[in-house]
Amino acid sequence: MAHTFEELVQKQRAATAAHATVEELREAYGPPAERGMTGAQSGTYETALRAWRDLARDVQTAVSEYARESGRTRAEVEADVERAAGSPSGEDT
Repeated sequence: MAHTFEELVQKQRAATAAHATVEELREAYGPPAERGMTGAQSGTYETALRAWRDLARDVQTAVSEYARESGRTRAEVEADVERAAGSPSGEDT
């Protein structure tokens, strides 16, 4: 499946947002292994964690495919995507 650079940036932003949600929940509920979470808290945390992992895996797969198709190294593409995802307009700054 061919991906555009902008699609990669959007995927990276989604993964970053999902990671932020996991961190917020960890801050609010405490580390999963140290504090007893309620059933609802545990379910919310596990769902957020799975979403983040799935999105991160999707980004990595898409970056690898894009790099292969464009003839660039994966590291170059990943750095460009992370840089662009960090700027609100999605463009390099």
